[in-house]
Amino acid sequence: MVENEKLIERFYDSFGRMDGETMAMLYAPDAHFRDPAFGDLTGEEAGDMWRMLTSRAEDLKIELASHSAEGDTGEANWIATYTFSTGRPVVNDIQARFRFRDGFIVDHVDSFPVHKWARQALGAPGWILGLPGFNLLIRRKARGDLDEYRASKTA
Repeated sequence: MVENEKLIERFYDSFGRMDGETMAMLYAPDAHFRDPAFGDLTGEEAGDMWRMLTSRAEDLKIELASHSAEGDTGEANWIATYTFSTGRPVVNDIQARFRFRDGFIVDHVDSFPVHKWARQALGAPGWILGLPGFNLLIRRKARGDLDEYRASKTA
C-alpha cells in the first residue's frame, strides 16, 4: 500500500534528520517495538527510545536501503553508521518488519546480528557479550539508559 510505504519513508527520513519527535508520532499509542538491544517496548517507551537515540546522536547516518509495504504489513532494510560511546565505529545493517493500522505503526521489529554489532561497538569484549545468553547485559544497559532518559523527562 502506497500510504504505508510513505510512512516507512517518513519514519527513516525523520531518523536521518534526528527528529525523534516525529518518529514517535508515527507510532500508535498502543504500539509495540522489539529489537535485540532494547527488547520489547510498548506505548510511549518506543517513542522515547527514538527521542533518546536521536538526542544523543552525534555522527549518525541513516540509509534506507530498501522498503516495501503491502496491505497492513511492511518491511525495510536500513543501515545505521555511527560512532558508539566507546569511540568505535559501527555499521549496523538492520532488517525491519512493520504492521500498520489507521496510518500508524502498531508493531515494529528490528533484527540484526547482535554478535556482529557487539564486536564493532565494544571490541574484544563484544565478542563475548554478543553471544547468546551474554547479550542480556547489553539489553540491561540499553534499558537502563532508556529508564534514566524517561525519568529525566518527568523530573
